[in-house]
Amino acid sequence: MKWIRRVVVWVTALIILLFIAANLWVVMSTTSRVFDDVDALKEKEHRVALVLGTSHKLVGGRANPFFDHRMDRASELYHAGQIDHFILSGDNRTKYYNEPHEMRKALIARGVPAEKITLDYAGLRTLDSVVRSKEIFGQNKLIIITQSFHSYRALFICDYFGMDAIAMSAEEPELESAFKVRIREYFARVVAVLDLYVLNTTPHHLGEKEEIIVITNM
Repeated sequence: MKWIRRVVVWVTALIILLFIAANLWVVMSTTSRVFDDVDALKEKEHRVALVLGTSHKLVGGRANPFFDHRMDRASELYHAGQIDHFILSGDNRTKYYNEPHEMRKALIARGVPAEKITLDYAGLRTLDSVVRSKEIFGQNKLIIITQSFHSYRALFICDYFGMDAIAMSAEEPELESAFKVRIREYFARVVAVLDLYVLNTTPHHLGEKEEIIVITNM
């Protein structure tokens, strides 16, 4: 029984080390490219934004602050003249759940022209959204828009695929409502490392390429 206990201890220790190492790797390799000040983009040449999707409503039916803050940040960047085009990428699992469609409505309501928006209905995971922005929509230089703790993983995936990406963080809700999402993100970073460097995970859907015509606002 002693050797069984030793194996359990060693396996547990290795899992903990993997968890810590993966999170440190993802965050420390990308943190210098996560910004929260619009003025920081003035010297950048990134003009297409990838907005990562989430539900616009919480389970109880209330507005989702993660969604609203991402839309606020995206429209702020557009009106500041920093973005020429948006890719809105999210889940569209049923006709009753359509993240890209809700993002489009929210941005139009905030004054973003419809012709500045491209919808990606197959952004089932962050990995899918990032890879599809390159392989389907032909974009290799992006501004990622999401909350900062999510930005690190998105940029980490961009790095793996040789993309030139930075992130502009959206405001985060108060700690209490964000706690579960943050905990889930710690595990998602480990999965991202395994997906990229062990499992060679690919997007669920690719399909035909779709040209994006970007008309600069500069």
